[in-house]
Amino acid sequence: MINPARFSVISLAVLLACCGGGGGSAGNQTGGTVVTQPPLQLRGVPIGGATLVPASIGNGAMANTVEPAVMKKLMDGTIPMGSNMTGTPTCAVTAYTLRYHTVDSVAADTDASTAILVPSGTDAACQGSRPVMLYAHGTSPRKSTDMSNLSATEVRLVAAMFAAQGYIVVAPNYAGYAGSSLAYHPYLDADQQSNDMIDALRAARSVFGSISASASSKLVVSGYSQGGFVALATQRAMQTKYASEFSVAAAAPMSGPYALLQFGDAIYGGAPTVGSSGFLPMLINAGQRAGAGIYASLDDIYEAKYAPGIDTLLPGTQGLGDLVAAGKLPNDVLFAQDSLPQASGYASYFGFDHLMKTSYRNGYLADLKANPCNANSVSPLSCAPAQPLRKWLLRNDLRTYTPTVPLLLCGGNEDPVVPFANTDSVNDYFRAHGVASGLLTVLDVDDSALLGPYRTTRAEFAAAKQVLRLSTMTSTGSAAAANKAVSDAYHAGLVAPFCMREVRNFFDSASAR
Repeated sequence: MINPARFSVISLAVLLACCGGGGGSAGNQTGGTVVTQPPLQLRGVPIGGATLVPASIGNGAMANTVEPAVMKKLMDGTIPMGSNMTGTPTCAVTAYTLRYHTVDSVAADTDASTAILVPSGTDAACQGSRPVMLYAHGTSPRKSTDMSNLSATEVRLVAAMFAAQGYIVVAPNYAGYAGSSLAYHPYLDADQQSNDMIDALRAARSVFGSISASASSKLVVSGYSQGGFVALATQRAMQTKYASEFSVAAAAPMSGPYALLQFGDAIYGGAPTVGSSGFLPMLINAGQRAGAGIYASLDDIYEAKYAPGIDTLLPGTQGLGDLVAAGKLPNDVLFAQDSLPQASGYASYFGFDHLMKTSYRNGYLADLKANPCNANSVSPLSCAPAQPLRKWLLRNDLRTYTPTVPLLLCGGNEDPVVPFANTDSVNDYFRAHGVASGLLTVLDVDDSALLGPYRTTRAEFAAAKQVLRLSTMTSTGSAAAANKAVSDAYHAGLVAPFCMREVRNFFDSASAR
């Protein structure tokens, strides 16, 4: 997450992780200024045409199109197992960027951009009408994040896994990123983010002809971490609001915080996650901007050292490590040393130099006790929290519908960034609501069972962890350092490529609807 230019399994622990004074009040106001609702027809309208984005291919060289042999070389030097993981690239890939109209957190007109990765080549998999994958990226602290930049690790991985195998990839940057005029990012705002994804696809479809992208009727939706949440929210919106416009063949969210209220309750209940001192301020700011009234003053939530300007800190120009080094965020110390309760094994998230005021946490916990949620899998959201943040989390929790398309949920059960409990909970909810037989598949790449489906992938994942552990032991002589290396790499460096490979297989087998 700190430097997405390399897929180092050490430095990219939270590259794809899911998981303020200004902000909106209820209604059509942001910061006291009345906003004008955009004409409905503006949504998804391109702003200009698609622009070619040359790719860096090493040694200072640039290319308008990345040929298969070059893509293979890039992957072999970027991720563990390289092209053995992604498969040998079949198609050349050309990246474009396109700006479009979408809406912000209060449904006012704003702009965003999307990448479009187009396959080409003489192989049959690269010609004719190609399936379209709508992809949602993981959390980034940097506003400059751009999914058309093939030097970035997540982009390169998606390009190799999908575009180089014949998929047209539409990968929105999200409002607030990559030159968007929006001054904030609506982080995990399910309505806004699904609208943004849908508008990006609308805009991309309108320019396919001008960039030699011939799309078939097959549409699939995926995303990782924050993007897993966004992908599921987008599939939900397409099914429940836009069924006449979009027909999704299959969806495959990966490692997402789908059960958002349960996730928040666990964090404030004493089990924070890696990166939460950065992601929580983004989430709180998004709710405030959407009119959720989460605070009257930043000082209500944050310690005095961190309150000033925290609502404009992320996304910004620095990575999380840089912000910690600059003293603008603590190093994942969320709560005070003496703040209770504290779950076993989570002591590092409690300390003197902490982010959240104990009084704010106590208010959250009081509401959790008075208004418990997640009582059962059938109706986990049949509750009425009064605390504003809990109300916002409930509003954006995705356990609200039953998917009617083939769905694969992939992740790892030891994830320190987005706990696998999110996948378990949404799986339990869908099954409790009678998801059609055969539509729902769950893959835990860290399941050590000797039998069952995905045995090869699970065995390879275990081997990848062991290789990293042993190599770190060899270089440091420390078992603690070896365990930390695996934990740091787990979410992005280890789980992500294994899940993406199985997602591609899942999509390959899905029929257009």
